[in-house]
Amino acid sequence: MRNFMLFVILILSSGFSWSAMSVDGTYQGKNLYVQNPMDDEGFGYCATKVTVNGDIMPGGTSMGAFEIDFALFNIEIGEPVFIVIEHNDGCKPKVLNPEVLLPRSTFTVKSITISPAGKLKWVTNGEQGKLPFVIEQYRWNKWVPVGEVQGQGSNGDNNYEVIVTPHSGENTVRIVQVDHSGTKRPSKEVRFTSPIPEVSKTPAKVKNEITFLAKGEEVETRYEIYDAYGNIVKKGVGSKVNCSNLLRGVYYINFDNVNEKFIKN
Repeated sequence: MRNFMLFVILILSSGFSWSAMSVDGTYQGKNLYVQNPMDDEGFGYCATKVTVNGDIMPGGTSMGAFEIDFALFNIEIGEPVFIVIEHNDGCKPKVLNPEVLLPRSTFTVKSITISPAGKLKWVTNGEQGKLPFVIEQYRWNKWVPVGEVQGQGSNGDNNYEVIVTPHSGENTVRIVQVDHSGTKRPSKEVRFTSPIPEVSKTPAKVKNEITFLAKGEEVETRYEIYDAYGNIVKKGVGSKVNCSNLLRGVYYINFDNVNEKFIKN
């Protein structure tokens, strides 16, 4: 520790100063490219050293642009990488394509099943980074997100399990991933028929509260309420919805697997 402190004091007293920037992510098979300007004194280039997972990049940085070639470090696709670029003060290198280290959705579904009780199981392989799986259920004429599970990210077999709250009748479920490209990658759909009885709401004209019933008993269900302009004003899961703070007018409600219109008095 004493030797290290003496080294720091020597560096500071010499007037030399430097900074560092870092980039991290997952190796996806593509290299990084760095734009390397001249330092502020014009006697050399800004970047002075690059390390990848703690190992110094060979070849140096004395050029206006350079490539960080991950093949030099024997890094496999899917492995995490942490890059540190040391540079002089008064200037800063620029990583031109940092997105190549972001996880991509590459999963393949080996199997996907769901039970009548809503237990969804699936097995994937080919993942190349940790991305969440979003569980979607088709209801109200659209795909509705009903859950999320963090992906394991390994290339081998990955097992997942989650409970989906069913609605009455036939249920349709799938899993999807979205990576930095913004493209949604869905699995195949799985279906099951739920024994849950149909849900109704009461009253027809709402003053303070909506209650959901099945066979005359209160029952919890997922719901959404929209105003006449299509703006969502309430959503959730429950057996009752407090509507006392809604303005008078026409509203649309999605619940169970149906769509209805109601009047708020």
